[in-house]
Amino acid sequence: MTVRPPIAMLAELTHRCPLSCPYCSNPVELTRVDRELDTDTWKSVLRQAADLGVLQLHLSGGEPASRRDLEELVSAARDAGLYTNLITSGIGLSERRLKALDDAGLDHIQLSLQGTNPEMADEIGGYAGGFKRKMMVADWIGAIGFPLTLNAVLHRRNLHQLPRAIEMAVEMGARRIEVATVQFHGWALKNRDTLMPTRAQAREADTIVAEARARLKGTLVIDYVPADYHSDYPKRCMGGWGTTGLNIAPDGKVLPCHAAETIPHLSFDNVRDRPLRDIWDHGAAFDAYRGTDWMQEPCRSCDRAKVDFGGCRCQAMAIVGDAAATDPVCIKSPHHGALEARAAAHSEAEADLIYRSPPLRSVEPAE
Repeated sequence: MTVRPPIAMLAELTHRCPLSCPYCSNPVELTRVDRELDTDTWKSVLRQAADLGVLQLHLSGGEPASRRDLEELVSAARDAGLYTNLITSGIGLSERRLKALDDAGLDHIQLSLQGTNPEMADEIGGYAGGFKRKMMVADWIGAIGFPLTLNAVLHRRNLHQLPRAIEMAVEMGARRIEVATVQFHGWALKNRDTLMPTRAQAREADTIVAEARARLKGTLVIDYVPADYHSDYPKRCMGGWGTTGLNIAPDGKVLPCHAAETIPHLSFDNVRDRPLRDIWDHGAAFDAYRGTDWMQEPCRSCDRAKVDFGGCRCQAMAIVGDAAATDPVCIKSPHHGALEARAAAHSEAEADLIYRSPPLRSVEPAE
């Protein structure tokens, strides 16, 4: 099949992070610092991405500010002609460093929000003083003039704060808010019993988002990721596998999506060993679920086959044990009823949060 160039690339610069969010979608086994790509290799990857046709570069982690060469990488991306978006917790960013990133050519910032008050935000992030620091960073972002997206990950414990999160986005001057109901991949699976929203919460969120979109049209764009386990149809994951975007892990592995390593039979090429264009065009992991030829029934003959492409491969793997199965979120899946029962059971379960590491006290970032 003809492969169009990707529009966007997510560059996971590091898995280091000051937060210990229980919904973290990064792999359970994180990439060690000594396995991270070095500066020159990342610069080469950025040039290759631009040559391939990538337009948007999302710099992520972990916490990308943990990389001391972040400004240098932003500058290299700008020189390559890429639009740069920094996805950050804000922890580790100082006013001086934000100004340096502005000078380097950073185009946009996406700031995460774990809660709308210190108690919730610091508990979920596992970082005492994190909310206060985020509000300082938000002020600096506004003063410098960066376009801002606020990213609010919502779950059973904080979904009641959704109206306030939308208000905060407006108050911060954000152009966009991503209302992202927790996705259960990576570490988040360990906290499914604690974080699974109830069906009533999911439906209330649908209503709040719809009302806010109408009320704030022209002021704030609201991207919405609804609760998968309480939906009737799956999302079009990644816009279709291997069609619009790719991810580079901290160690250089090239992934069709953030959680693709949870599919055990896939093998992933590395930018240390193979050109990025060749990986995108011919990599086995990318070809595995491109198009529709791989589909089983009921997806193969479904009129939604090219609408949602069978949903999320990683979710099918996690729940059904078969990455080629219909995403069980879909009402046409033979596993949908079991998913509904599982969602109800998880949303009634009570368990303590499991953090990646013990909660931290506040630590001021280096200038």
